[in-house]
Amino acid sequence: MGSAASPAVEVEDLSKTFGRGRRAVRALDGLDLRVDPGEVVGFLGPNGAGKTTTIRILLGMIRAGSGTARVLGADPWSDAVRIHRRLAHVPARTALWPSLTGAQALDALEGLRGLTGPAPRRSELIERLDLDPSRRIRSYSTGNLQKVALVAAFSVDTELLVLDEPTTGLDPLMEEVFRQLVREAAGRGTAVLLSSHVLSEVTALASRATIVLRGRAVDDLALTPGTDLESVFLSHARTAAGTDAGTGA
Repeated sequence: MGSAASPAVEVEDLSKTFGRGRRAVRALDGLDLRVDPGEVVGFLGPNGAGKTTTIRILLGMIRAGSGTARVLGADPWSDAVRIHRRLAHVPARTALWPSLTGAQALDALEGLRGLTGPAPRRSELIERLDLDPSRRIRSYSTGNLQKVALVAAFSVDTELLVLDEPTTGLDPLMEEVFRQLVREAAGRGTAVLLSSHVLSEVTALASRATIVLRGRAVDDLALTPGTDLESVFLSHARTAAGTDAGTGA
């Protein structure tokens, strides 16, 4: 699975608990995850499996409880500012300034990255994603909000893309454009962590998939044209459901 270069994401035995005592919830329980440069890794699991918590730790939004998480060779909690200049993130639900136009929102996002003018591929991506940047953010549909986030993420060269349900609200034509963008980014050497409930999307893009259940990586499998990812995923999910039923959980 690997390359000779250092991994863009390296997580080992990662744990995180929210709350204390009887109300404590263990969101992560010894998770392992790795993404190498130029690799697209699918990050799969049902709601509550620990995917969002993992992504928040990788982005430096919350601190890990125990274990290690390295992003681009650095600690995402203590080196968040430096890391964020080298990665891009597309959230499942994009929230932007409602009074700004799409173009003004892109200006603001690019400014946060330290750019003093439009990103190199901004115009090209606006055209490819069929986005009207003159409209106010408040008038955008969910799909158009995602397009703004995608333009911001893919218009500059980054070392890591963290994509969390990135095609929310996109129509099938734009989903295909998204897939082309991911392939192009990986071809430039960008590492891509793709968290998605759309198994066909992961199968089409990823070379490997990590399946997470109850805060643990229960499988890490290479994806080939013959891989039936849906069957593998459902098998793990049913096993976990059966275990929960047997223990009364």
